[in-house]
Amino acid sequence: MPSGLRKVALTAHVASSVGWLGAVAAFLVLAVFGLTGEDAQRVRGAYLAMQVTGWYVIVPLALASLLTGTVQSLGTTWGLLRHYWVLVKLALTVLATFLLLVHMQVVDHVADTAAQMDLSGSQLDGMRMQLVFDAAAGVAVLLTATALSIYKPRGVTRYGWRVQQGQRKQRAGGGTADTTAPARL
Repeated sequence: MPSGLRKVALTAHVASSVGWLGAVAAFLVLAVFGLTGEDAQRVRGAYLAMQVTGWYVIVPLALASLLTGTVQSLGTTWGLLRHYWVLVKLALTVLATFLLLVHMQVVDHVADTAAQMDLSGSQLDGMRMQLVFDAAAGVAVLLTATALSIYKPRGVTRYGWRVQQGQRKQRAGGGTADTTAPARL
């Protein structure tokens, strides 16, 4: 990938990933407030804001992060399948995105109920606590993915090792690289 395009892809990936983390952190604050707040109107507003934030900010940022991360990995020497840290980050992102979509059903139910009535007392307490727990877990997973991007722990997959060996042989003039595999995987 040309340098200019790689920088655009990296910028898009970092922006969507950091945005996703920030939006989930804000969601967590709203979930805690919704669970502990005393004013019924503010609690209602918190759950309605969580629904809007979830569908129109968090979900699009999660999908953008997944897409731009895949493009970024395919366009760099890190590749998509060469290093364990990239595979772990991909798995975390796919899992987090899937769980987010499942989690949004709970958000929709709580927000729809909050729009119709006061949530004081024990009504939907289990779901409301789940919103706090899920958002906190989401922040932890996204921070883990961020740390993997920064520290890039060593460890090459079998595929990555074969690609490296083929490149070394090609540079040494002792053979050819594996041409059956895509260049950036």
